[in-house]
Amino acid sequence: MKKILLLLFLAIFGFQASSQAKLDSLLPVRGICMSAPKPDSLQYFLDFVKNELVPWNVNTIVLRIGYNYQFKSHPELIGNNPLSKGEVNKIVKLCQANGIRLIPQINMFGHQSGRNRLGNLLNAYPQFDETPNIKMPEEYVWPNPDFLYAKSYCPLHPDLHRVTFAVIDEIVKAFKADAFHAGMDEIFYMGEDQCPRCSGRDKAELFAGEVTAIRDHLAKNGIELWIWSDRLIDGKATGIGIWEASYNNTYRAIDMIPKDVVMNDWHYERADPTAAYFALKGFKVITCPWRFPDVTKVQLQMMLDFRKYATKQVKDNYQGMMQTIWTSSENFINQFYGRKPVDSGRRGGNWVETTKTLFEEINKLDTR
Repeated sequence: MKKILLLLFLAIFGFQASSQAKLDSLLPVRGICMSAPKPDSLQYFLDFVKNELVPWNVNTIVLRIGYNYQFKSHPELIGNNPLSKGEVNKIVKLCQANGIRLIPQINMFGHQSGRNRLGNLLNAYPQFDETPNIKMPEEYVWPNPDFLYAKSYCPLHPDLHRVTFAVIDEIVKAFKADAFHAGMDEIFYMGEDQCPRCSGRDKAELFAGEVTAIRDHLAKNGIELWIWSDRLIDGKATGIGIWEASYNNTYRAIDMIPKDVVMNDWHYERADPTAAYFALKGFKVITCPWRFPDVTKVQLQMMLDFRKYATKQVKDNYQGMMQTIWTSSENFINQFYGRKPVDSGRRGGNWVETTKTLFEEINKLDTR
């Protein structure tokens, strides 16, 4: 009897291992991007990972930690409700135990403000502001005369990297991570005429220079750089527009940055096939949906087809899918379990339904 049970166990385990290997071959990255939880909701987040993401075969979490961590290197940057090293370690241990790659994110370059408030970096170091002449409004509206969406830091300030590299190193170490996500999306302020360092410089070169500087710093310790890839798409020529692509000529930077930077290619309302552009340029690329289930299904099938029909030289550049969640983890988890109504705001769609759709479709793939 013991022998029969052992054989049965080995058969089941072998089947599961084989199915997992096949799923990995179809979609090496099956990820989700979420905000880091607040300390008092950490257990809810851990339960969500264990009870939902693990059964869904999610193998990558990009966690938007920002400055909500108890930094030792630069405590002046610490945000509200920061996670402690011990609390982060609970997330790390759970992910390690379940084969999930955990990648921390702090926004670099752009997104240094939100609506009418400066972010932690520029609040502590106003000298890093690319546009100090543009003041934060009492009440934020878009569009506005200053074209203020979010502030940027000046990538050429001589003291900048002393600060940013220190917090990057600390957060990577705390997460025991082998990759770091630097954000770098939707940057409208760059190479401004009023900046004494950036004025007159090529915006593509400025963007490429900052990506490369962060990449080179991380590479010293074998850490991979991930970024959102919208600034590397020509928004005018493609018709993709100013948000999911660039209108300020940064797209030319794609030929100026190292090929080992991983591109997170986000499109939310259309299934634009730009993953092929990045893959053919030699970059690993991950397609990132958000809130429309039907669009997400097309994006998933497109990624599967790219991998299926690509040449052997390019196939592995198509890395998979990563669902994005643009609300707090607490809000999303409450909506996911029906404790709050789903509210995608004026943009429409349903991010809870889209998340479920993506991973249910992934786990319906034939892995025999």
